[in-house]
Amino acid sequence: MAKRRTASFWTQLVFTLLVCALLVVPVVLSMLAGVTVNYFVGIKSGLTLKWVEEVWRLYAETIWLSMQIAFACLACTLVLGVPAAYVLARRKGAVARAIEELLVMPVAVPGLATSLALIVTYGGFGDFRRSWLFILVGHVLFTLPFMVRSVLAVLHSIDFATLEEGAASLGAGFAQRFFHVVLPNCLSGILAGSLMVLTLSMGEFNLTWLLHTPLTKTLPVGLADSYASMRIEIGSAYTLVFFLMIIPSLIVLQILANRGRA
Repeated sequence: MAKRRTASFWTQLVFTLLVCALLVVPVVLSMLAGVTVNYFVGIKSGLTLKWVEEVWRLYAETIWLSMQIAFACLACTLVLGVPAAYVLARRKGAVARAIEELLVMPVAVPGLATSLALIVTYGGFGDFRRSWLFILVGHVLFTLPFMVRSVLAVLHSIDFATLEEGAASLGAGFAQRFFHVVLPNCLSGILAGSLMVLTLSMGEFNLTWLLHTPLTKTLPVGLADSYASMRIEIGSAYTLVFFLMIIPSLIVLQILANRGRA
């Protein structure tokens, strides 16, 4: 006998669908405008890829630069964030908790304030200021807490200290325990953190807006520029290209994260 759905179930389902529509429909309509011959005439004007081709001709460098920065940011947060989370998880005192809270400061502080702080501190180093590495520093500061928090959450949920003690009793050194015991057990947290870091870095605008130069425009900055100075079809096509570039990477990371939790 099939279970009857209650009024509460249908209410929640309708509410969920409305929220999804609120989030998804504007994005879909924006991307649709990017393949429409004339946005003001509407879909009846026909479909075309010429706006996508125009975006690629004008902004291909910003797209590749964004991907370069995003993956470099991911590498930096893995190298810095995973060991930091491990150390914080092993330390139970007030100092460790204070450091953990301080790591969240770049998220709490407005991106423009962080950018100004970086410019004031490192703006005098001309070559560094003009390179994409300057933007990378800002992205690492912003995304590092997400990696640390994700890995910490997993480490707090498992008794990794006992696992390490067992491995040590069998003669495993620190490096063996870290790479063969700790990392495999917090893989799901690492992959979840990687998903957030990659997404945030690819779409980060506030920090990058002040940190970029005319030669280091990233994808979000180029997107804002296209909406401000080009036809709306080009800006919408840029949005479409953005999704086509980032979604495959996110799908791969999500699949890996699901396998890590299995």
